Amino acid sequence: MTLTPRLDILGAALADTSRARMLCELMDGRAYTNKELASAAGITPQTATAHLRRLEEAGLIHAARSGRCLYHRIAGPEVAEALETLLVLAPSDHLYRAQQRKGARLKMLEARSCYDHLAGRLGVGIAQALLASGDLLPDGAQYRAVASERWAKLGVSLSGRAPLARPCLDWTERLPHVAGPIGREILTHGLTAGWLRRIRGERGLDVTPAGAAALRQILGLRWEGGQCCPA
Repeated sequence: MTLTPRLDILGAALADTSRARMLCELMDGRAYTNKELASAAGITPQTATAHLRRLEEAGLIHAARSGRCLYHRIAGPEVAEALETLLVLAPSDHLYRAQQRKGARLKMLEARSCYDHLAGRLGVGIAQALLASGDLLPDGAQYRAVASERWAKLGVSLSGRAPLARPCLDWTERLPHVAGPIGREILTHGLTAGWLRRIRGERGLDVTPAGAAALRQILGLRWEGGQCCPA
């Protein structure tokens, strides 16, 4: 008998539109209840229960009870990284067509959380700024951080085990943003400092006026109309 990885189990778990929608909802790194995920997927809570059990059996999510509620989240950073890679491979033209058809901005294209770090145009813009300034240097499949005063201003501590950062290919921009401990600390500090604000019911993030000012002052970036470019 030839022993092979059971990719068929993962494939079967992912091969459902409702389960895919719930996974995408969970990709912002937060935990959600059955009812919240059912709403995101447009299905009943009873149907969501069966789908969530399938995802948990495949090792993609795990559940933890808090009080009377059962919360579900992505099983870990390795799962989030694998899902983000699959998102890069998946067609995404429908997002841009929807934006053009509605004549509206899609916040998740502009700024969003990718599990525990920033993604979208903002995440890519920050990565490019840090590379251009020499604060991050490509180092094989990782990024090497160079000590500077800029990191403390971004809420980042460079103490700890290497690697502290790695490129993560953004599925909407098709360019890398910063993942790993550095990416996580930038997102955490941005939310704590009031530079970023979560949008209720969406994976997207709002950049506040204070956040736009910090981007300009610390990274030399201009954030305007959902676009991120050098100031």
